[in-house]
Amino acid sequence: MNVTGARRGRRLALVEKLKARGIQAPRLLAAFGQVPRHLFVEEALADQAYEDCSLPLGEKQTISQPSMVALMLSLLAVKPTDRVLEIGTGSGYQTALLGHLADQVYSMERIAALARPASRRLREMGLTNVHVKTFDGTYGWRDRAPFQGIIVTAGAPKIPRTLAEQLAEGGRMVVPVGEPGTQVLKRIFRDGTGFRVEDHGTCQFVPLIGRFGWEESGGR
Repeated sequence: MNVTGARRGRRLALVEKLKARGIQAPRLLAAFGQVPRHLFVEEALADQAYEDCSLPLGEKQTISQPSMVALMLSLLAVKPTDRVLEIGTGSGYQTALLGHLADQVYSMERIAALARPASRRLREMGLTNVHVKTFDGTYGWRDRAPFQGIIVTAGAPKIPRTLAEQLAEGGRMVVPVGEPGTQVLKRIFRDGTGFRVEDHGTCQFVPLIGRFGWEESGGR
């Protein structure tokens, strides 16, 4: 079997592992089967791309383990008509998955050295419904709000109010909240009476750096 076939086999095996972990949404599983994760990591790490582990991206950032990405996207419950905001493009892997799930995806990455290649990679994949902006994601993307879904790929010191306010009524936000070492994964719903918050277990993400997150030094 050639390298392309072997990687496709690993990708499909990853889908089966996600099923075994309780991920059942057909559209979400199909997206994982379509998006080649090895294209979103350094070539030297490509053989590890379909293992259930996080991998370094450079710039002190990581690509999250597939099971955590799947959990967060499952909680986000993206519909084909949704407009979604992603905070933390990274290499663009989760962004690409969102591109298969949502109508429009707006992704923000504060590190230009990550945003530029991610944007190029997503264009090359033909994901014309994905838009990447280099900026402090803790501000959100107000001129594209409101969003039916917001997903944050870094740990915030508290639920970012600036982002919650950009949720549409009936919208969902998934965000890790807590100290830099360990966070709690939270899902926030917005309805006519305000916001409702659920906890979905502990997790560990790099800090959300920005005006309404952590400072570069790790302080608030």
